[in-house]
Amino acid sequence: MKYRMLSDEELQHLEGDLKAFLIINGVHGEEWAMLNQEEPQKALELVELFSDQVLQTVYEKVKFLEHRTPDSCIVFHFQESEQELIAIQKNPGSAVDLSTVDGIHEALTKTPHDLSFFTSKKQYANSREMEIHQLIAQGAVLSDAIFWNSLKEIL
Repeated sequence: MKYRMLSDEELQHLEGDLKAFLIINGVHGEEWAMLNQEEPQKALELVELFSDQVLQTVYEKVKFLEHRTPDSCIVFHFQESEQELIAIQKNPGSAVDLSTVDGIHEALTKTPHDLSFFTSKKQYANSREMEIHQLIAQGAVLSDAIFWNSLKEIL
């Protein structure tokens, strides 16, 4: 398995896509029920393959992620061959909380002197999509170009 197995809830939302995937792979309704009973490992492998295909498609569309903690906010921009990041770090002794959108906005507009910024670029060590997967597994969430471009302007 390349990424991870989709949860039952995620699979429920993608039930139609899963059925289409199974049909394309020669497994129809009755066959799927039998496969689940008689060869559960093979059924699991098909769900894992489906999960990887879904996540691959999703990750290919991701352009921006962010990871926030009370002490920092890191925004990632995923380009074709490299990723760039902008990090906002609160300075020692600062009461700023960078874990929320309101906290970040307040810090940027009212107490920018309590913040340090840095940027970085790097080539992908793994595939672009695998690096996105790893960041999401570590708690990163989707972000957008508006936030990225706002931070670029500040810098």
